[in-house]
Amino acid sequence: MRNVRKKWYAAFALLLCFTIVACSSNNGNNVNNNLATNEASETPKSDPNSPGWQSNIDPITFDWYINFSWFGAKWGEDLTSQYITKKTGVSVNFIVPPGNENEKLNTMIASGDLPDFITIDVSNDAVKKMIEGELVLPINELADQYDSYFYKVADPAKLAWLKQNDGKVYGYPNASSSSEDFKKYGENFTSAQTFLVKKDMYEAIGSPDMRTPEGFLNALKAAKEKFPEVNGQPLIPLGLQEFTDSGNNALGDHLMNFLALPREKDGKIYDRTTDPDYVAWLKTFRQANELGLMAKDIYIDKRPQMEEKIAQGRYFSMMYQRTDMSAQNATLYQQDPNSVYIAVDGPANTNLDQPTLSGPGIGGWTLTLISKKVKDKERAIQFLTYLISEEGQKDASLGEKGVTYDTIDGKDQLKPEVVELMNKDGAASGKKYGVSYQYWMLMDTNMRMQWDPPAVEPGKQVEDWTKGKTVSFSLYDNINPTGTSEEGIISNKINQQWGKTLPKLLFAKTDSEFDKIFNEYLNFRKDAGYEKVEVYQNTQFELNKKKMEELGQ
Repeated sequence: MRNVRKKWYAAFALLLCFTIVACSSNNGNNVNNNLATNEASETPKSDPNSPGWQSNIDPITFDWYINFSWFGAKWGEDLTSQYITKKTGVSVNFIVPPGNENEKLNTMIASGDLPDFITIDVSNDAVKKMIEGELVLPINELADQYDSYFYKVADPAKLAWLKQNDGKVYGYPNASSSSEDFKKYGENFTSAQTFLVKKDMYEAIGSPDMRTPEGFLNALKAAKEKFPEVNGQPLIPLGLQEFTDSGNNALGDHLMNFLALPREKDGKIYDRTTDPDYVAWLKTFRQANELGLMAKDIYIDKRPQMEEKIAQGRYFSMMYQRTDMSAQNATLYQQDPNSVYIAVDGPANTNLDQPTLSGPGIGGWTLTLISKKVKDKERAIQFLTYLISEEGQKDASLGEKGVTYDTIDGKDQLKPEVVELMNKDGAASGKKYGVSYQYWMLMDTNMRMQWDPPAVEPGKQVEDWTKGKTVSFSLYDNINPTGTSEEGIISNKINQQWGKTLPKLLFAKTDSEFDKIFNEYLNFRKDAGYEKVEVYQNTQFELNKKKMEELGQ
């Protein structure tokens, strides 16, 4: 089965209309010269105490590929990007795939022709392909040669974590937090993983307990009976994330984390796919499908169609990321505060343990890399350095002083009218202002907390619900084989087979048929060489533990 590592902001929505609760951490007190020693014999061309971008603000436009088809921001349309261009001279031409992201990216990799910047999920196979194919540049070497100020603003723990076997670092993460951050601020960290219900419908059927299979199915039945239609359209009792060629993450890591399934047992990576509680809940979803409680829409809809149906209030419940529906939920709130989606306790294990939801890991959610064919190496690393610095983080979060923010009550914060539009209409706010998390590609969520406006409803409830349930899975970052290695090929083959198997399981007519299909998948997995994948996972797991010890995490 696909062992997808969900990150905090795993499928971060285009616009966040509410606070992301995190706490700033300053890991930059340690000198980070260890990564600069590859070029130690060369004298840096830049001043390590002065931002390199200030040396050249001539106009330049970088092509920036975003490997998320839902991303829709246009650089230069909003006041924040206009301000950054005015300040640095840099403009950005975003390139976004119209459909299947991996097809587009694999085509570019095969051609060897990549845009200047690439932002991609850190766990995507393509990261390894680009590094092994020498299609991207080591950012530490670029910093050594062109902008040593990079080491003043980059987090040494993140660089050490992302260092490859060749001693080089090829990208910088966003939404990254260390284990130390969790020790300090873990109770305030939040996760994107939620189980959501439509407030008015849920309360109308008595706010039932949906933690057990029986309670879950009964609630779906009750909602469908009481609300067969929504504004003339059929109710969709249960919504999931979109199905892909490797499965559906709502029924993968998302569900597994709600069931609080362990990641390891007896010091070894645990095969959560075969966990009895997980299999039992997959059978519950099979039964829901048999009872007509899983509409055909959920098997074919992609994110745009899902967002439209969320805005229409078509779903009764959803196993979904709260961050991916915040704009639609805000629209519902404006129409009727009781019509919003709220987070409640969802599927649980036999002991009804609290979920262990995926929080920010040290590896981050996405990785931004610089192409070997970048049009200007010096300006590229200088712009990346600016964006990850406190100055760049503040500019991207607040925009220009006097325009989108001011010092109010002694604190730099967004103007009231900006916050008002953010809370009322996230899409309109993005186009006009572009503040907060419009440009999330290199966001430091801990640092930006100081500039976030207070969370308001409806985002506050779904955000607060995840507090205290969010944990760090940094130890398990990047343990799955990728690329063209033997283990990577085996893993990909198994993932693809799971993508074919999951719908068959849900459409099985009986539990016996389910068992037959599931066992066929397990046999396929074994014959494909899953033992080699397990050996690889455990080897990487041990390396991660060693890294953590070296970092003092």
